[in-house]
Amino acid sequence: FHEIISVRESVAEQSYDVVGPVCESSDIFGTNRRLPKLQSGDLVAILNAGAYGAAMSSNYNTRGLLPEILVEGDQFKTIRRRQSFEEIIALENFQEGAGAGT
Repeated sequence: FHEIISVRESVAEQSYDVVGPVCESSDIFGTNRRLPKLQSGDLVAILNAGAYGAAMSSNYNTRGLLPEILVEGDQFKTIRRRQSFEEIIALENFQEGAGAGT
């Protein structure tokens, strides 16, 4: 069970399925969760995300490694920056005719 909270406060509530970004049937944080009514771009906090932390993250489906934010009380700081697109594809070889082992 993942505790999920909205960063923005709202009186109105709605049920949501909260899913991850990798387009896999098992990438689900919660189903039918009651949360404050959200709008596109609103932030939610998943308080125990497991594989979305640095130790278990990967570039699966060409997804960049996400930033990690340390929150202590009302203070926060970025402890791992977001991976750039250039860093994600840096090991790829897009040259025409490139074969295995090149």
